[in-house]
Amino acid sequence: MIKSKLLLYSLLIFSFLSTGNIACAQDEKQLTGRWDLTVDMDGKQAPSWLEVKLSGMKTLVGYYVAHNGSARPIAKVNYDNGKVRFAIPPQWDNTDQDMIFNGQLKGGKLSGTITQSTGEKHSFTGVKAPLLVREKAPKWGKTIELFNGKNLDGWHVDGAKNQWEVIDGILTSNSAGSNLISDQKFEDFKLSAEFRYPKGSNSGIYLRGRYEVQIEDNPGTPPSSIYFGGVYGFLTPNEMVAKSAGEWQTYEITLIGRRVTIIANGKAIITDQIIPGITGGAIDSNEGEAGPIMIQGDHGAVEFRKFEITPAK
Repeated sequence: MIKSKLLLYSLLIFSFLSTGNIACAQDEKQLTGRWDLTVDMDGKQAPSWLEVKLSGMKTLVGYYVAHNGSARPIAKVNYDNGKVRFAIPPQWDNTDQDMIFNGQLKGGKLSGTITQSTGEKHSFTGVKAPLLVREKAPKWGKTIELFNGKNLDGWHVDGAKNQWEVIDGILTSNSAGSNLISDQKFEDFKLSAEFRYPKGSNSGIYLRGRYEVQIEDNPGTPPSSIYFGGVYGFLTPNEMVAKSAGEWQTYEITLIGRRVTIIANGKAIITDQIIPGITGGAIDSNEGEAGPIMIQGDHGAVEFRKFEITPAK
């Protein structure tokens, strides 16, 4: 009788632990994946992004993109009973304090607070990022000249200072100021641009306003996701093809769902690669929606003499 009771107790305990482990594993599965976050920064909605994945048997790790900067690795994501917490060192803030992320997973959504390295605390909400899988190859429509060579018709800026002007048929930003955003929004497209910049300059083209293809004076350096031709912080070109400052250069970019191909100065440097999520400086984190083309103007000087797009029908 005693042996039977011990066996029964053992089975009950095993069943309880197994059920708990299964529930925990299922709960963690709801957390793993990519998340589009929206952060309330003193009344202004700022985009952010999070990826959580399983490393080995039980350790959760990930990547995080703030409203600015590049994707940063998360050494460990702590998760217990729906509560999510992690810390990462500062990137561009001049401080030694970590950024602290405290969230709650409930009903398939994330919410909580982010304490910046500067000490400021902001609330956030998050939803699972869409896969953006396309079942069929796109059929291309008519090519649109986003820059007409005459004026800024079809564009607007995101700040008080509009340093953009057209000089002798060239779209020009001679100093740091506002980003330039197309009035039209697009889903899938082929984009063609010709540009140049002075020595040491830094700009970029944001696809759908969310994924920055870097423009920077990097000739002769090893390729990097944060240098010329990279999708900022995510995708590294297979070679560095940047020309010298002051020379005209070209990008031919195709974006279908999350899949991007970049031909720079006649060479394919990124071929049909998946962009994991938004990059720092994006206009929003609404990845499932169409978005504009945005030219970064808040860093360095840049010029364009051609900017056209062929959208998918």
